[in-house]
Amino acid sequence: MNKAEVIDAMSRNLGSSKAEAERALNAFVDSVTEGLVKDGDVAILGFGTFRRSERKARMGTNPQTKERIQIPASVGVTFRAGKALKEKLKT
Repeated sequence: MNKAEVIDAMSRNLGSSKAEAERALNAFVDSVTEGLVKDGDVAILGFGTFRRSERKARMGTNPQTKERIQIPASVGVTFRAGKALKEKLKT
């Protein structure tokens, strides 16, 4: 499901226009992003937890040349599904 499909589904579920659904989705994404930047994690009860993860710099190998390379430190996001979401996925 891509962003446009999510907006369509939200529009149907809310009984609103696609523009309103897109604003709601963008507000959600902005709020989660802000929470990750500020606190490092965002927990939504029944859905799951978004958590900021920091990866240390490390040595790697270029698979084409077999040359050793330095992989810089980076920041990512992990998601852990909540109990209610896991239960829905079982069916």
